[in-house]
Amino acid sequence: AVTIEDFVAAMEDASGTSLAHFRAWYHQAGTPEITLDDEYDAEARRYTLTLKQGTPPTPSQPQKQPLVIPVAMGLLDPDGAAAVARLDGEAAPSAESRVLVLEAGEQAFTFDDVARPPVPSLLRGFSAPVKLLGMAPERLRLLARHDPDPFVRWESGQQYATAVLLDAAARFRLGQSVEPDPALIEMAAATLAASEADPSFAAEALILPGESFLADQMTVADPEAIHHVRQAARQAIGRQLAPALRARYEALHQHGPYSIDGASIGRRALRNVCLAYLTAACDAESARLARAQFDARQNMTDVLAALGALSAIDAPERTDALAAFYADWRHDELVLDKWFAIQASSPLPGTIETVHGLLGHPDFDVRTPNRVRAVVGAFAGGNPVRFHDASGAGYRFLADFIIRLDPINGQVAARMVSPLGQWRRFDPTRQAQMRGELARILEQGDLSKGTFEMASKSLG
Repeated sequence: AVTIEDFVAAMEDASGTSLAHFRAWYHQAGTPEITLDDEYDAEARRYTLTLKQGTPPTPSQPQKQPLVIPVAMGLLDPDGAAAVARLDGEAAPSAESRVLVLEAGEQAFTFDDVARPPVPSLLRGFSAPVKLLGMAPERLRLLARHDPDPFVRWESGQQYATAVLLDAAARFRLGQSVEPDPALIEMAAATLAASEADPSFAAEALILPGESFLADQMTVADPEAIHHVRQAARQAIGRQLAPALRARYEALHQHGPYSIDGASIGRRALRNVCLAYLTAACDAESARLARAQFDARQNMTDVLAALGALSAIDAPERTDALAAFYADWRHDELVLDKWFAIQASSPLPGTIETVHGLLGHPDFDVRTPNRVRAVVGAFAGGNPVRFHDASGAGYRFLADFIIRLDPINGQVAARMVSPLGQWRRFDPTRQAQMRGELARILEQGDLSKGTFEMASKSLG
């Protein structure tokens, strides 16, 4: 077998270049983090960008060495246009991207002939698998709206939205009022207005950071606060941008036969994102719009998107659409899994009762792993706000099911333990509830080896 060392050595032989500095990427654990400081000298028309790198310690490697990090970058002026500058060592000023090679723990790069204070656009094209930290909110907003690089536009928008939502969640936990951030709505409006050029990108850029991702950014995860503020932001975007969303939704209507080319896929994706925002506003007209898309049955992508949007709102159209979908697809096992999963993933307050009911459905079979994952897996792994309900009902449900499943399929049961094993990330009450359910699983005298190991290790 060819080892990493063999591969690197072969590349060195072929190129005649030493790659010793790059070997640390293969031997050093963790994701590097980059922070920046910058300074602009108006009189000298000089801009200095200082980049610092570091990798958080891991158990076996408390001390990390600097890596060789290629940072593809450019500069924008305060209006969002490409800024002309001459990097130290370049023959002439340019507004094009260039690559800075960050090799030390801290390194300064100097640009001359810079007319106005610039905003750095870093890691264009995801030039290195690192995290960029500490970018000011106003800079993130400008990059998200104007940067020519799609990755930087998307990443900047996600970073800004994450910061806004986490701040709102913190205020919600303190009992303070939480108002939607106007700049977040303006960014969504700008993305929507420019979406004709690249619908696929717009579809991705319009989606807010997910609840599980946001929870990962918190020292103590609060699923209720995260869901509340994210849903409030989605409702605000859906309401305030309703005319633009509806116009774009209608313009993206597919005429002619179903197509799987990239452009068509992108248009469908953006159209369904528009529908999701419209239905998030929870008005009767949007519910009827989603039901009309469902009834049109043009393709499974649109049908499932409409059903998913309806499953998240309390409207008559939701119940009718679920019944119609079941009638149409009850004999197709794979498609029916989608029907089960959509219901188990619904953020509506009664979902725990719905999931209990699904376990007694004639088409639910505990011996079928895909069906188990479609119901129990979707609920425990894809519905944070309901699984982590403060009552602990979600934890009891999962533990009860694991105990029931283990004698039938110990392998799948063992894999189901994982959501309970995340107890360290939550508040003391939820920790106690999750640990209690893990202990209850372990009290069963005839557990399979896999389930016993997973539960005992998770309990710690």
